[in-house]
Amino acid sequence: MAIYYRDPTVHVTSESIRVDDHVVRVADVAYVWHERGRRTARIHSRRLGRGVLVLLLSIPPLLAVLCLVGLGYAAWDRNQWGLAATVIIAFIVGAAVLLPFLEVPLGWLDRSYDRGDNQHELWIHCHGQPEGVRLLSSSDGQRFGQIYRAVQRAVEQPEQRV
Repeated sequence: MAIYYRDPTVHVTSESIRVDDHVVRVADVAYVWHERGRRTARIHSRRLGRGVLVLLLSIPPLLAVLCLVGLGYAAWDRNQWGLAATVIIAFIVGAAVLLPFLEVPLGWLDRSYDRGDNQHELWIHCHGQPEGVRLLSSSDGQRFGQIYRAVQRAVEQPEQRV
């Protein structure tokens, strides 16, 4: 028996597909497909959170550029280039010190894109049943893709059709 995918709620082997308490024999599956489900409040909140995070990450660099332009104009107008150079060096040192702290929000942003913006549904059609059965619905795009590929591999294996 080959194991194609396993997590706490989904288990795909060469013999069966288990999602929560629903178990289907692989030999009974005739066809597998996926559909996009309706967008949920969780997906909308993820998109809103991503937008807020991008906005918050964009504001400090824009403010720094505006301050540096204003500083350059003031230094040119008053001819105080020494003070301007000191402030610019302080900006550069401050940015270098704060740069490692960007890893956390950028990681959040990256994981948000990995999860995707859609509700994904995994459907199967079994021999002898008039309509398909929805096995799984998930908003995590990466996990859904792994499960869908595992189910496809399990169904397409030639030793299952004996």
